[in-house]
Amino acid sequence: MRDLHKMLIVIGLAFVVCGVYLFQDLNGSFDYALPRRGIKVFAMVLTGVAIAYATVVFQTITHNRILTPSIMGLDSLYMLLQTVLVFFLGSSHFTIINKQVNFMLSIAVMVIFALLFYRLLFKKNDRPIYFLLLVGIICGTFFGSITTFLQVLIDPNEFSIIQDRMFASFNNVNSDLVWMSLVIITVLIAFAWKQNAALDVLTLGRDTAINLGVNYDALVKQMLVLSAVLIAIATALVGPITFFGLIVANLSYQFFTSYKHSVLLTGSIVTSVVALVGGQWVVERIFTFNTTLSVIINFIGGIYFIHLLLKESRSK
Repeated sequence: MRDLHKMLIVIGLAFVVCGVYLFQDLNGSFDYALPRRGIKVFAMVLTGVAIAYATVVFQTITHNRILTPSIMGLDSLYMLLQTVLVFFLGSSHFTIINKQVNFMLSIAVMVIFALLFYRLLFKKNDRPIYFLLLVGIICGTFFGSITTFLQVLIDPNEFSIIQDRMFASFNNVNSDLVWMSLVIITVLIAFAWKQNAALDVLTLGRDTAINLGVNYDALVKQMLVLSAVLIAIATALVGPITFFGLIVANLSYQFFTSYKHSVLLTGSIVTSVVALVGGQWVVERIFTFNTTLSVIINFIGGIYFIHLLLKESRSK
């Protein structure tokens, strides 16, 4: 089957899943239920676009299909920020209550961290990308340790506020944040989509890409910053989803035979929409809100991650 036919099937499946989620059991509640479901679907689409694009680009840069942008510690930094705000300022502070302020503050902190992180590590151009990943893992572990320490000391009533933000949730998405995210993500994707041809060449390796005229170091820095910003937006919008990018990116690699990023990125984005909307339908209709979507995704993603590791070890 050609990639075009496969893409049409996945796109059709995405429309079907979204249609079922939007219109099932409305019972005439078009004015109340439909707009709320629409915002949730829109938030899931934006989150899927951001995470899928960032993951595929990140894996292209690192030449490793097991790594995700979460390895840079942005999820841990997000939880640390929320914990610090509640611990020192209290759950009634406007940075916690006002979702717009919290959203912009979270994005600003994560993006500033990523920019400083890359600037410090890229001062010497001879440092390999894996050195950056190693430092990212250390930072993520460090942030996680501080977060756990503060959560142990915090008041139990205050901790419930933090606990709500530990897992990604689409149930109470703020519509204002969705429109803000739409503008930012659209601008970033429009800029980055022009680099698809260069990313295709990048898959051949650093030396080959340079010989073919690609400004390798500049492109890597741009794409790393882009991945960090997209992950920051998705995390600030709905919360951390650790393994989601790993799942949709690798499913796209296996389903589509093309090496072109225009195909792989589109496929992973549409796959992410199917996974998020379909997963949210399962959470609401089958589990009746007894669990969250991120718990299911991280459970399945963890198993899939172990499968990829075993598959990688057998191939050597």
